[in-house]
Amino acid sequence: MKLIRNGSQPSAQGPADYFTGNVRVDPLFNAPVPARVGCATVTLEPGARSAWHTHPLGQILIVTAGCGWTQCEGEPIEVIRAGDVIWCPPGHRHWHGATPDTSMTHIAVQEYLDGKAVEWIEHVTDEQYLVGANR
Repeated sequence: MKLIRNGSQPSAQGPADYFTGNVRVDPLFNAPVPARVGCATVTLEPGARSAWHTHPLGQILIVTAGCGWTQCEGEPIEVIRAGDVIWCPPGHRHWHGATPDTSMTHIAVQEYLDGKAVEWIEHVTDEQYLVGANR
């Protein structure tokens, strides 16, 4: 058994190549081989969001605080709140983030395939993002 103590891993700023706005990523774990699951807590400040991306084996998001938005390509933006669980299927192009006025924190769980858990695409434009505010 391996115990990872709370506070033993440093927080990191979400990279500007993959996020718009202020985002903090707190790693929880990356299971050792042969397991391939990784997990992090991600906090997005108001207006912050991920870029469009996919996951080779899918992703589970567990919203733990606040209110945010998520969107799968070709579908409407969905409001997500603390307690909601989202399953994004493998290869499904999507994004997620906070609303313009509220922060949102979620636990992101994904598996690695050939050493890769995410494929980042382009940033969500302000126009695409603000469609959620006009719902």
